[in-house]
Amino acid sequence: MTSNDDYVLEILLERGLVTQERIESAKSANQRFSGSTVDLLVEAKVLSEEQILAAAASQFGMEMISLKGVDLLPEVRDMVPADVARRYHVVPVFKNDNTLTVAISDPMDFDSLDTLRYLLKCGVEAVVASRAEINVTLDRYYQSEANVERMLDNMEEHAVNIELTGRDDLVQDTEATEADAPIIKLVTLVILEAYRHRASDIHLEPLERRFRVRYRIDGVLHEVDSPPKRLQLAIISRVKIMSQMKISEKRVPQDGRIQVNIKGREIDLRVSTVPTNHGEGVVMRLLDKQNLALGLPKLGFYADDQETFTRLIGMSDGIILVTGPTGSGKTTTLYACLSHINRPDRKIITVEDPVEYQLSGINQVQVMEDIGMTFSAALRSILRQAPNIIMIGEIRDKETANIATEASLTGHLVFSTLHTNDAPSAVMRLLDIGVKPFLVASSLRAVMAQRLIRCICEECREEYIPTEAELKMLGPAAAQFQNVTLHKGRGCAKCNLTGYSGRRGIFEMFLVTEEIQHMIYEKISASELRVRAREMGMRTLREDGLRKVVGGMTTIDEILRVTMGDVD
Repeated sequence: MTSNDDYVLEILLERGLVTQERIESAKSANQRFSGSTVDLLVEAKVLSEEQILAAAASQFGMEMISLKGVDLLPEVRDMVPADVARRYHVVPVFKNDNTLTVAISDPMDFDSLDTLRYLLKCGVEAVVASRAEINVTLDRYYQSEANVERMLDNMEEHAVNIELTGRDDLVQDTEATEADAPIIKLVTLVILEAYRHRASDIHLEPLERRFRVRYRIDGVLHEVDSPPKRLQLAIISRVKIMSQMKISEKRVPQDGRIQVNIKGREIDLRVSTVPTNHGEGVVMRLLDKQNLALGLPKLGFYADDQETFTRLIGMSDGIILVTGPTGSGKTTTLYACLSHINRPDRKIITVEDPVEYQLSGINQVQVMEDIGMTFSAALRSILRQAPNIIMIGEIRDKETANIATEASLTGHLVFSTLHTNDAPSAVMRLLDIGVKPFLVASSLRAVMAQRLIRCICEECREEYIPTEAELKMLGPAAAQFQNVTLHKGRGCAKCNLTGYSGRRGIFEMFLVTEEIQHMIYEKISASELRVRAREMGMRTLREDGLRKVVGGMTTIDEILRVTMGDVD
């Protein structure tokens, strides 16, 4: 019953709640009972547990309360982690200033109260509640291990081996306590399911009344079965531990990384947190290194575009830009380029923010603006390293653009990205940043705009004739699709009933010829550059996409979705 049943028995006798004769009578009637005398009184129904606890609590000046119907405030409950609450069998009830009141079932367990004061770094006072009520409340407001085990049953079905790599400090953490195991398994399951569904991002989103989990699959967000709201803090804390963030810091955004090994496949997770109204939102981006080893053909190039692009990245100097909005695959394209041209006789250095993939044989520099390691500062330093090829994560300002331009004019091949809607607009962007027109004309070799489109699922592919409504939305391009048999996905288990599986790129290649150089030098507008480039054979994003519709790679709906806001 308590940590000192003999002392409790004395209290009961002094208060007249039981007599020695009644105790002896209970012992005679229950000779086989092996517990303490106090437990015997409860077993023989001489006294109830509540009566005994009330007497002990009164002796030490503690209040006896009932937890039935009590609603714990989230900010109070979250002060005591689940593993601590279960280990010391306490329930936080309310907080006043810097003192937390907890319910305990043993009013003489002073050691546990002292330990709680040390762990929680605040004052701790105790009230007394029955063991049964504390158990029910812990299961209600904290993680029930049995419930989590039921949620994780399908982990065994997948038989997926996931191991943390490159994190020696996590070994101790993952073996911390049995109470931590359910949360560890739950976070592992979230990562496994994301990998199994080919997700590029995992979104953990605290809402007012629930904790939402969504996967971005083929560029589209899909909500999945989400854990209870009460597990929000524990799950986010676990992710922050894995990615080496500060658990106690919840006021400012943080960034981190996790490396995992799934079935022998190395996956990097780039983790970002941001404070929201209802807790910290977390996004984990899954970066699969093996995708880079697939080569340029897997990016979605047709033979003619691939030949052109291979020739461009094989040049000895100049700037090659890849443009597009966030999430259009620019970085993946650049990494694939570097992997394609990476040879022992070439030195390649990248400057990135952040370094997304670790590439073998390539020197990668992480931008850290808080200590002055900006893009421009890093570029000035790496030029003294005598590289052949430089990759800049993004050209953001005049200084970075000028250094990149100068590097290209002194015999370096420079790759970088810009945020523009189409390829010719990159010229205007460089001019707006402050680069001189003659430098842009002299250094720029090509600009490639790109988007990612979803591919038709091979398992449920079927033929169909496009409808009049679809053709009408294509405008003048509809003529080439009259009475043409196309393909679409019917929807199956493999593609989650979407009809799409996997993504490839559509591209717009703007080559800087001598004529284009002269137009840049004359500060001709982006629209005029675009018109002339198309006259010289440049295909727009939509035109390249429609080629891939005819080729059976994707659908009209998908091309219209991706290119609706683009200039045609």
